[in-house]
Amino acid sequence: MSTDFPRSAAALAAGLASGDYSSVELTRHYLERIARLDGGLNSFVTVCEDSALAQAAEADAARAAGNAGPLTGIPYANKDIFCTRGVRTSCASRMLDKFIAPYDAHVVERLHAAGLVMLGKTNMDEFAMGSSNESSFYGAVRNPWDRERVPGGSSGGSAAAVAAGLAPLATGTDTGGSIRQPAALCGISGLKPTYGRVSRYGMVAFASSLDQGGPMALDARDLALMLNVMAGFDSRDSTSIDRADEDYTRMLDSPLTGLRIGLPREYFGAELDTRIGDLIHRAVAVLKARGAVTREISLPNAALAIPAYYVIAPAECSANLSRYDGVRFGHRCNDPSDLDDLYSRSRGEAFGAEVKRRILVGTYALSSGYYDAYYRKAQQVRRLIKNDFVSAFDEVDVIIGPTTPGVAFHAGQNIEDPVTMYLSDVYTTAANLAGLPAMSLPAGLVDELPVGMHFIGNYFDEARLLGLGHAYQQDTDWHRQTPPGVY
Repeated sequence: MSTDFPRSAAALAAGLASGDYSSVELTRHYLERIARLDGGLNSFVTVCEDSALAQAAEADAARAAGNAGPLTGIPYANKDIFCTRGVRTSCASRMLDKFIAPYDAHVVERLHAAGLVMLGKTNMDEFAMGSSNESSFYGAVRNPWDRERVPGGSSGGSAAAVAAGLAPLATGTDTGGSIRQPAALCGISGLKPTYGRVSRYGMVAFASSLDQGGPMALDARDLALMLNVMAGFDSRDSTSIDRADEDYTRMLDSPLTGLRIGLPREYFGAELDTRIGDLIHRAVAVLKARGAVTREISLPNAALAIPAYYVIAPAECSANLSRYDGVRFGHRCNDPSDLDDLYSRSRGEAFGAEVKRRILVGTYALSSGYYDAYYRKAQQVRRLIKNDFVSAFDEVDVIIGPTTPGVAFHAGQNIEDPVTMYLSDVYTTAANLAGLPAMSLPAGLVDELPVGMHFIGNYFDEARLLGLGHAYQQDTDWHRQTPPGVY
């Protein structure tokens, strides 16, 4: 990036406030980088140049009038799962390739009201189903650290855009790790808030009891600033929690003395690359040097998170995606012979292989004779997983482990092996099943590829997580490392 512009949103906002540059100049800078670099990454599916420059001009006018907020004029990238009025909202699927959203998602409303500038919509796994960003109708996203490797998914486009300096901030969604896993693989920071803290209104549904929107950024401070905007009660979302707004930056400089960190023995087993385990232990040592204390804990049902998740999520996906039938909106096949043909061909033509797989699994799990054996049992296991965390938080304040069992894998490596693909979320899915806040921050490099450290907090404890992450990033510079060839 030009030396005229820092990388973090907080630093960019300081430059805007001091008049070092305007939002229009900043927005043009990012649009130029997208035009020059994104051909090799495929992180954007839509670039909104005209509207972005118009929003930037409005932000400059608001700042001149003394009406600027902390992030007024800061550009951001918007995952293409959030409805955005007048802009294609495709969920990276042929099914919605031509869908122009008639309204804004609650998150988009809040971001725009705060004066942020939307650069465009980012690529993703189709309907947020995937761990590699290879299921997109618009082609795979490439990892800025190594174009032959995946960026993670489903929010891989947002992660790659932030990592490559195409946007300082991005929205993501997380159903089983889809913010945290790509953040880890691309060397940025990402936060999944407590379920219900960020409204799902206008966020196209995958698995309604698991989905949660959240911020993706360079560091913990930027995450806190963005979450201040994104979080808030919304009466249009029945799962939105009516809770007073809070300042998520308030604990960024809090001391760590006496903070209790739990290290689950189940997260440091044979499936973890030992080099990643070593990096996590070194990172925890940094926190201990600031006064935190550690203890080994157990999450006895941790191994059940993946099987429970891959029953519950497909079941809810099967129900949510039934609306795409070729009748009301979305893709419609040509010349159907009857209604059954319209349904089957429209869905068969428009859904990709991974989406079809999950619909079939979910429909089977919900079918007569199997509901009790699969879906109900998975929900019972979900309760056990939640209870494990409740018990753990009686002993500790924060749980830390690896975000992923390995570094970014090669593109195409796991396409024909969905089980291996699913296991890349082995450390992240439990937080979604329990509805807990969780975050990934860069913690080192293995084979010159980023490694993420995973934080899980108690309900509504995002400010503590962000403070802990900020403290770690004051003593390390892994979040400042840049992919080769993009700066």
